[in-house]
Amino acid sequence: MFALRLKTALTAAGYEPRPSVLEREFNLRYWGSPITFQAVRRWLRGDSIPSQDKLQVLARWLGIEPQVLRYGEQVSQVRAPMQATRVVPVDGEEDEVLRIYRDLPEEQRQVLRQVILAFARANDLQSGDSQESS
Repeated sequence: MFALRLKTALTAAGYEPRPSVLEREFNLRYWGSPITFQAVRRWLRGDSIPSQDKLQVLARWLGIEPQVLRYGEQVSQVRAPMQATRVVPVDGEEDEVLRIYRDLPEEQRQVLRQVILAFARANDLQSGDSQESS
């Protein structure tokens, strides 16, 4: 039944209930390790249910309560779907980088994403170290 609820939620949010669409859109919103095409295919076939952290992202993106997605029970009011991108003004350099990134093959985008996340984590660690020494 999870697969049916997921497909219904995708369609209601304006997305095709296909593994390639779900993989791309989910990975745009999830800050952990990217999920694979095979994983989302299992979700859509009903062979598996995502972990709680992934379920939270799915629910927030699709504008429904996580427990409704997991169990099918109607609880509170439906929220507006989460947008894929944050509205942040970009300068010419950032625009160029984003344009290049979007033109890369999926495998290269995922590698680049992991590099960026590694830099972000390292920066967070350095920021924490400098705050502790203050």
